[in-house]
This record gives sequence, structure tokens and C-alpha cells, in this order.
Amino acid sequence: MSAAAPAKASTSPAQKALHKLGLVRDIDLALHLPLRYEDETRLVRLADARDGDVVQIEARVASTELSLRPRRQFKVKVDDGSDTCVLRFLNFYPSHQKTLVEGALVRVRGEIRGGFLGREMVHPSFKLAGGELPQALTPVYPTVAQLPQAYLRKAVQSGLARAPLSETLPPEAPPPVHGPFWSLKQALQFLHHPSPQASVAALEDRTHPAWTRLKAEELLAQQLSQLQARRGRDAMRAPALRPPRPQLGLSLHTQLLERLPFRLTAAQQRVEQEIGADLAKTLPMHRLLQGDVGSGKTVVAALAAARCIDAGWQCALMAPTEILAEQHFRKLVSWLEPLGIRTAWLTGSQKAAERKKALAAIESGEAGLVVGTHAVIQEKVQFKNLALAIIDEQHRFGVAQRLALRSKLADGSGREGEVAQEPHLLMMSATPIPRTLAMSYYADLDVSTIDELPPGRTPIVTKVVHEDRRAEVIARIQAQLAEGRQVYWVCPLIEESEALDLRNATETHAELSAALPGTEVALLHSRMPVADKKAVMARFNAGQTGVLVSTTVIEVGVDVPNASLMVIEHAERFGLSQLHQLRGRVGRGAAASACVLLYSTGDAPRLGETARARLKAMAETQDGFEIARRDLEIRGPGEFLGARQSGAPLLRFADLATDTALLAWARELAPLMLDRHAALAERHIQRWLGGKSEFLKA
Repeated sequence: MSAAAPAKASTSPAQKALHKLGLVRDIDLALHLPLRYEDETRLVRLADARDGDVVQIEARVASTELSLRPRRQFKVKVDDGSDTCVLRFLNFYPSHQKTLVEGALVRVRGEIRGGFLGREMVHPSFKLAGGELPQALTPVYPTVAQLPQAYLRKAVQSGLARAPLSETLPPEAPPPVHGPFWSLKQALQFLHHPSPQASVAALEDRTHPAWTRLKAEELLAQQLSQLQARRGRDAMRAPALRPPRPQLGLSLHTQLLERLPFRLTAAQQRVEQEIGADLAKTLPMHRLLQGDVGSGKTVVAALAAARCIDAGWQCALMAPTEILAEQHFRKLVSWLEPLGIRTAWLTGSQKAAERKKALAAIESGEAGLVVGTHAVIQEKVQFKNLALAIIDEQHRFGVAQRLALRSKLADGSGREGEVAQEPHLLMMSATPIPRTLAMSYYADLDVSTIDELPPGRTPIVTKVVHEDRRAEVIARIQAQLAEGRQVYWVCPLIEESEALDLRNATETHAELSAALPGTEVALLHSRMPVADKKAVMARFNAGQTGVLVSTTVIEVGVDVPNASLMVIEHAERFGLSQLHQLRGRVGRGAAASACVLLYSTGDAPRLGETARARLKAMAETQDGFEIARRDLEIRGPGEFLGARQSGAPLLRFADLATDTALLAWARELAPLMLDRHAALAERHIQRWLGGKSEFLKA
């Protein structure tokens, strides 16, 4: 396995498992750091061990017993001369029985427990005694099935020995911290094999100088990659989308503004002007439009599309689900069709004849606007002259999909010898990005924020209610239905799972249908055929359905102003931003609206800390930015970003909340390295990101 080239695919399950973990190059293995450590450097006498201690003992097998009742288990009694202990195995193999024979001297490591019949260890690790004790703590690595720790330790050790770990920081780079700043080689060797005297607390909370070096390196690689991406984009060109000459009459943009049945908020006007200024330049726009649920991002997108079409180019809008794409389509058609703009509709579920017609309109340029799901980026879709790509709920798309949409301009209009072109890119998100995240993961983006809601949005009262009070919640639904209102009931699963004892959507649908006679209760979930989903949504939109029992397919894009109550079942299972998105489906009309977060603790006496923090945040605030800040606090950047970084490593080591000084150092050093030490910068990016740096550019 060389440092630069990926290893050839292997048929061995362990090799496949290594590739599954992304451990392809030697440096990947060297950077695969332990989750925790085990101290196998010393032996403890059983007489000196306290209950709850994890200890390593050396003892002789006194007796063995294989019992089948009350359940199959293998019990081994060992004696180390100071005391005895039973090793209990509920899952075991012939190799266990072969090694743990009476009279064998074994080295055993596990947690000592006080049992009814004496002390015991359940499922300890063991091997025949002999050989020197290790001189360093034993690393325990993150792994997957088919990849035993022993195999992974050897692979990591080999990778660490072969990986080129020469310095990539320029000599004049200031150290990011006061105190010791270790070399990369020193830091990695220590983290894989720390001495027994090392502070386990400093290793676990990642404050050790060895960790500081790795975090600094990781943040620098990310900042270099994003600055490189921004500079690369600065060298590209996009069509300048300027309004037509005044003598040709009112622009489409002006006509649309005049026809809208509402006035834009001040925030909408501001971001719309920011986007307009970008579109008028030949530098490709790369802008994130963020705004809370219901802040009016779609109309801003429509105005950007009008600018694009007015200038004689095509615009594409891509949404992650057919429900959301169809909602955009309906709104945009109602606004743009009266202006003479033809909109094409593209999804995977289309009939062949309808699809063929849409493809022809897109290729000829007859369709100025194309709206759809990921079907928009398929190979057969040829644009005549795409100049603006709008991606809604961008964090739910894989990065490769976004890159494919951006490449569509080259398909339609790139000519040999010209400067490379790409469309302007507008990404929309109802999950506001906290500032620390924007500084890091979105360093290459311009961000526009709609920070006020349109008038007429009613505040939503949020209540956290225990599952025991389910009957009260159903009574509340009856009261809402009696007033002519509609209700959402959201479930986290479609069918029963053995692992998670959750009430499923089908069962809830049956329960509510029985409890609400005379009310149409509909069921909506992701496994339904598209035509059935559309039919269900059409009846709910028309007010014929009183209660919609749904999985999270309604998370984005459903807009029914008459719906005034949302019940989210097993709310403790949902992420904070997802809860906020779901809650945003109500409060869209004049009626007072409520969201009930129905939670269950299962067999536990109380909710876990993380779930409690999420539900508390939901009850305390409706501000999307405050929700986003707390979400980042609770979950960390990896989960928060979702699919933005799909295919590229998230920050595995650094923490944006606590490592702000290291981030500031990396931001300052990145331009200096690219300007004065380009070769070092490239080596640094390759070491950390390999071929994945493309994904950070999307």
C-alpha cells in the first residue's frame, strides 16, 4: 500500500472492511486514531481489585462448566493465588473452550463485578499467559464487522510505519498555541501508543499537545481546500445576467414584483438585491440563502429565476423530494406562467411521453425554468444554456449531485479554448448555519440571511407531553377538528423494528381512525407509490382529510394554512433541526397553532440528557438561529451538516465550539501557504483530504 496510490481491491473481508472505513492509503491508517485505550501494561491481584474496576489478571483455570439453562453459557473459574473469579461467556465459540482448559495459565482483562455467587467478569478478553507485558497503553480503534481489533492494530501500525509524515507547515508559520507544539510524527506515534504515565483525561478530552497538533493540521487542510476552491472559482466565468434594455419594456423581474399578491419584507428585498448584484457579474455566484421555516425563500428564488430568464438563459431548481419539488413547481408556475415563462417538470416517476416532451423543451430552450428532483441532473438532461442552478434544502443532497448540476453549463455551452464556465449557484436552506460553522465549512460561500418572517405567520405554542397523556392529545385533536381545522401526526418509523420499540405509522393510523369516527384520517409514508402520495396530499390540501398521519416525508415543502396542530410522536428520537422543520408546517394561517412533542422514556426512569436538551430547546424558542446554535452544541458539526460533506471527511478531531483559536490560526495561515508555499499546501491537502477535496467545493 503506497502513500499516494490507493491499494488494489482485495477480496478478503478484512480488506473490504478497511476500505469501508475509508482506510485506503498509509496516511489514512496513520490518521485512524483510537476511540479509547486499555491498560495492559500491568497485572493486578484479584484480592486488590475493587468491584467496577477494569483490570488485567494472570490466573490459572480451576474448572469449566457448560450449561444450557436458564440460557446457554460457558463459565470458567480462575484462581490467581490471591482470590478466585468466574469468567462468564453468553456468546462463545469452540476456540474459547480450546484455550480455557483446566490448568491453563491465562491473562484475562475485564470488569470485576460482585455476583450473588462470588465475583465475576462477563465476556472478558483473554489469551494464554506468556511474553512481555506491553510498554504502552493498548489502543482500541473504531471498527466495523469483519475487522477484528488485532487485525486493525497491525494494519494501523504498518500504515504508521510507512506513511510519509514530513512537515508541511512552512518554517515561518507561527505555532498556534503557547506551550509545546509537537511534530506530526511525534503526535501520531504518541496517540497510537501513549505511555502508561500519560494523562488519560487529557487523551480523552483531546487537550493533550498531541491532539492540538492534529486539530491544527486538520483545520488547516480544510481552510486550504476551501480557499483553493474559492480562488479556482474566481478564475472561472459565468454568464452576466443583466436586465434587458429599458426600451424593450418592463423586465420580467419588475413584472413579477408588481404581480405578487404580497409585499416583500425588508429582509427579502435585501437578499434579493444581494443575489441580483451577484448575477450581474461574470464571476460565478456561490451563495447560500438561509432563512427560517416560512421566511419566504421561494419568492426570492423566483425573482432570481426571472432575472436569469430575462437575460435569455435557463434556470434549474432542484429539490430533494417530489413533494417539495411539486410545491415549488405549483408556486413558480402560478407566478411565472402569466409572464410567458414556460416551466418544465422533471422527476423520476414521470411517464415516458411526458418526460420526453420535457427533455425536448429543455434542450431547445423553450423551457426557461426547469423544476424537479435529482432527475434534473441525469445524463439525458441537456440544457440549451443553463446559467443559474438553485438547490433547495441543499444539505439533503449528496455533494456529487450538486457538482453534477453545476457541470450542466459545460454540457450546453462550453466551447474549446474559452475560459471554463459554470452556472451561478444559489443554495437554499431552512436550517440556519451558526457563525462558527459558516467560518469553517462554509468559508467558501457568500451567505444571505432572511432574518424576519412575513406578516401573518402566527406564533406556535410548543408543549412537551409524556406518552401517558396520549388520550388528552387525541381529545385536543377532536376540538381542533370541530373548529374545522386540520392536524398532522408525525411518526418516526413505518413499521415495527425489533431494535426500537416504537409505535409505527400504520398502527397509529388505525388507532386514530377508530378514535375519530366521521373524520378522514390519511396515511403518508416514503414507501408509498408516488401517485398515492400525490392523491393523499391533494385531499389534505383541499381540506377533505382531517388528520394526516405521516413519517417525515412532510418535513419540508408542505404548505397547508388550515393545519393548526402538529403532534410529533417519539419526539425524543428526532434531531433538533428536524423537529424545528416539522413544527414549521403549522402556523401558516391565521389560526392559533400548536405543536405537541409526545415523548416516551421506554423502560428508563427519565429521558436521556441529549433528548431532554432538544425538547427543552424546542419548548423555549422558535428562533431558527437559536435552534441551530443549540443543535450545533448538542450534536457537533458532523451530524449538523448532513450531506453537505458526503464523500469528504468531516472534522474528525477539531471541535468548532472549543477550537476557535486553532481555526483563526488556520484561516490566517492558509492564504500565506497558497501564495508562498504552493507545493507544501498541495501536500498538506493531499495528506488530509486525498482526492476528496473536490467535495468541499460544492
